[in-house]
Amino acid sequence: MTNFGFGAYASINPAKIQTPTSGAAKPAQDENPVAKGVSDFKTAVQQAEQAAVETAVSGADPHAMVEALANAEMVLETAVTVRDKVVEAYQELLRMPV
Repeated sequence: MTNFGFGAYASINPAKIQTPTSGAAKPAQDENPVAKGVSDFKTAVQQAEQAAVETAVSGADPHAMVEALANAEMVLETAVTVRDKVVEAYQELLRMPV
């Protein structure tokens, strides 16, 4: 069975809570947030598909399937909202006088 968390705030806010470590290397600051978001989206959809297949084939926990599907739906809605904001910003740029 897959083990993943479900949290509305966690899927919207990509910031992770860092615990202080002594003498450890600093986390990489050059991560591309768009690439990370696409990767997170892909992972959520794959987990939802896997949970649905496991439930249909082997009668696995239906609660886990519903949880995975809800998580995938929330990630999809977030991606659509971000896309809409990007399109809106682009349209505003096109309306600006040169």
